[in-house]
Amino acid sequence: MSGTKIRGLSREQLTHGLVQVSLDLTTIDEALRTAAIAVEAGVDWLEVGTPLALAEGTRAVRALRKEFPDHPLVADLKIMDGGYGESRLYGDAGANAVVVMARAHDATIERACAAGEEYDLLVMADDMGSTDPAAEARRVESLGVGMVIHHLGHDHRSVNRHLNLSPLTTLPDVVAATAVPVQAVGGLSIEQAVGCPAMGAGVVVFGAPLVISEESGSAVPDEDLLGVLSEAVTRVHATVVKHP
Repeated sequence: MSGTKIRGLSREQLTHGLVQVSLDLTTIDEALRTAAIAVEAGVDWLEVGTPLALAEGTRAVRALRKEFPDHPLVADLKIMDGGYGESRLYGDAGANAVVVMARAHDATIERACAAGEEYDLLVMADDMGSTDPAAEARRVESLGVGMVIHHLGHDHRSVNRHLNLSPLTTLPDVVAATAVPVQAVGGLSIEQAVGCPAMGAGVVVFGAPLVISEESGSAVPDEDLLGVLSEAVTRVHATVVKHP
């Protein structure tokens, strides 16, 4: 796809993995600094993470759009209501994609998709909290979303560490249930994330700060981030996306 347009992205277009970096930071200065490293490392998409969206709002989108005009921007808003208005707000600011929660009412998802049509936004549905991720994937696709995010949330994983929860467990079911592109997020190590395209999830997400392992909780130091991320991006770009 050309430019920053990612709405309409299909699985067929994802022959090899793409990389999205989630800027889970709380200031625009931090986000710009980390985004510059990510772009130098070769990432494809930049994400305004939920903490950044809460702390800085659309200002973060405008700042990133000004600094990185050629990179698609994903706004992880986790929309539960006001699907049209919130999507429009961030579309106006320069976002190319917004995230709505799959557990939102059908009407909210449909209204987010209506804004997607009007503002050329990829609408991504996050299935966090779903008891049947495959069924949820089919539902949100039928409502018009263009990508499914298969997500096990941080709090759920943290409280239930003894269960060794991972989105990879049910990822094959989600990939098989829907025809739109899929992401898998939630506690993945760098190695696990790099392997996602081979499981059918072609857009790989790395959080920033970049954590080597959820078990160790060790983050990559800023001075090492470029090298670690560059290697991961190269590996993802070289990985063929498996299609069911």
